[in-house]
Amino acid sequence: MNTNAVKSLAPHALLALAIAAGGLFSTLAQAQQVYRIVGPDGKVTFSDQPPPAAAGAKVSAATPGAGAGGAAPTGLPFELRQIASKYPVTLYSGNDCGPCATAKSMLTNRGIPFSERTVITSEDFKALQRLSGDTSLPFATIGSQQLKGFSDVEWTQFLNAAGYPPASVLPASYRPPAATPLVAVIAPSATGSGPARTAAAPAAAPVAPPPPAADNPAGIKF
Repeated sequence: MNTNAVKSLAPHALLALAIAAGGLFSTLAQAQQVYRIVGPDGKVTFSDQPPPAAAGAKVSAATPGAGAGGAAPTGLPFELRQIASKYPVTLYSGNDCGPCATAKSMLTNRGIPFSERTVITSEDFKALQRLSGDTSLPFATIGSQQLKGFSDVEWTQFLNAAGYPPASVLPASYRPPAATPLVAVIAPSATGSGPARTAAAPAAAPVAPPPPAADNPAGIKF
């Protein structure tokens, strides 16, 4: 085999291995619900298990981004809806974050349907640390893949590999969902028997990877 050809393939092979490893960590992180628990003594803890109702603790649910196999927004063209259901996009952004605004503009201009989670409070940042292992913004997920920091080239490569169209095909009537806080406080139940809690989302069923495409030279696998 030509030596130059081997050298040119090596970086792509390494990238594919790194993405596969990152995807495994991401899948495990997104398969669980994160809870913020305030005990009777005021002590705050984070856990992937809700406390028993008798504990009398106040519970908040740190809402992670949708994992692979999530529900796609309604009103999308059929093919785009299929892609968005397999590889939903979630953007985590913060206040006064220039790269976050740039990332959001890139997704919007390309016509990518995405959910936005705002990371503003200390509880939000603690939950982000649990989800991504870091507190840097912007942070995004495409299916089970994690993207830390914004790079137009990298994000474009991942979106192409997932099968998203290169230009917007969204109908003129489409309106993106409103941004929501990463940590959403859950009010106590009306019956007074304990705080209302959101059950942990079940792990998504594995999705068969699509065949390599011409615009996916790095061989990215979801």
